[in-house]
Amino acid sequence: MSDVVSSPAELAGIPESVLTAQATFRAVLDAMAAPGFVRSVPVTIAPSPLASGAAALALTLCDNDTPVWLDAALRASEEVCAWLRLNCGCRLVDEPRAAAFAFVSTPRDLPPLDAFNLGTQDYPDRSATLVLQVDSLGAGPPLALSGPGIRDRRMLCVTGLPDDMAARLTANRGLFPRGVDFILVAAGEIAALPRSVRLVNDEE
Repeated sequence: MSDVVSSPAELAGIPESVLTAQATFRAVLDAMAAPGFVRSVPVTIAPSPLASGAAALALTLCDNDTPVWLDAALRASEEVCAWLRLNCGCRLVDEPRAAAFAFVSTPRDLPPLDAFNLGTQDYPDRSATLVLQVDSLGAGPPLALSGPGIRDRRMLCVTGLPDDMAARLTANRGLFPRGVDFILVAAGEIAALPRSVRLVNDEE
C-alpha cells in the first residue's frame, strides 16, 4: 500500500497547477481592486533573478499571445528566458513599448514610463502592466494612497522602488484613463498600484 496521501485537489481530478493559477489570479484581482493592500500568492520556483512571486504572475497572466519585456538583468539570464518560453509560451520583445507585461528585477533602473505602452483614449486597456520586484512590502518609505478601492487613505511601505516613484505615480495618474498599472512583488506577496491610484500628502 502506498504511503502517499493525495490532496483534495488531486482526489477531485484538478491539477495542482490549475489551483495555483486560480489562486494567483484571484490575488491579482483582489490587489487591483484594493490598491496598496498586500496579498499572498503561491510560491513558484523559477531561476534567479526572476522572483518566485513574479514567476507566479507570469505563469498566470502570460501565454503565447502575450508580448513580454524583461529588464537587462532578467534578459541576460538564458535560464529565465528559457523558463518563460517553456512554461508560459510568451514572446519576449526587445522594445518596452511593444510589451503587454514588463518584468523588472531592478526597479531603480526602471525606464521612463513613456517608454511603455500607455494605451490610448479610445483603448486605455491596451496599456502595459509593469511587474516590479521590490525588496519588501512591509518596510521602507510609506506611500499614502487614495482613489477607487481605498476608503480615505491606505499606507503602503515599500523598499526597493525608484527614488522618483512618487513623481512617476503622480504623472501616471495625470494620464488617466491612460497610463500603466504596477504590480509590486516581494517574495510571495504582491500589491497593486493601478493607474487610478493617487498619492496624498499629510496636508490633505
